[in-house]
Amino acid sequence: MKKRIVTKAESKELLRLVTFSDGVFAIAITLLILELIQVLHNDTKGPLSQLLLDNWKSLVAFIIGFLTILICWINHHLVISYTHKANTNLFWINGFVLLVVTFTPFPTAILAEYLQEETHHALAFFGFNYFMMSLASYLISAYVLNRLVRKTGSDLLYYHTLLYKYSIVYTLIAFFICFVSVPLAILLYLILFIVFASPKRFAMMLLRRNGQRVK
Repeated sequence: MKKRIVTKAESKELLRLVTFSDGVFAIAITLLILELIQVLHNDTKGPLSQLLLDNWKSLVAFIIGFLTILICWINHHLVISYTHKANTNLFWINGFVLLVVTFTPFPTAILAEYLQEETHHALAFFGFNYFMMSLASYLISAYVLNRLVRKTGSDLLYYHTLLYKYSIVYTLIAFFICFVSVPLAILLYLILFIVFASPKRFAMMLLRRNGQRVK
């Protein structure tokens, strides 16, 4: 079969998608720091050490939110690297991914505000955002795999998609565990962080487990 040549217009559309997406990710991370800046405005000008101690929850939430968006960006970049063009459907699915990403600062702020008073509900609200991220990641990965994937590396993308599919169930279970055991839920989310901080490594593990090589 004759290989189809990618046109300049198709390459340009993909570049626009990547550029716009990177900008949205950057804005989402910037929104996180605004929560900390707001803390300074609300402070009564006490000692710096006391300010940090009184607002440790906001600092922790900022770090968690930053790492969450960073990991989303890593996985988004990985999935998009498997395609050589973009179309209208990909733009819409990518838009859903960005919707979830831009929503992240809100549950992060909720987690910081209610971490001690309503721990179960605050963590569950933040955890539900992880479920939505898993769903969005699976949708964009599955679409690229089935419609737009390059021939090279397609086997590996299949296992990336499988990881995202598993994560939908995983994050849904973790969401309900938030109402039962906060330490266990936090442990599950830490495992999720580790896996998706290096998604290619774990996808390779699945691929090798099935005795396959990257094509």
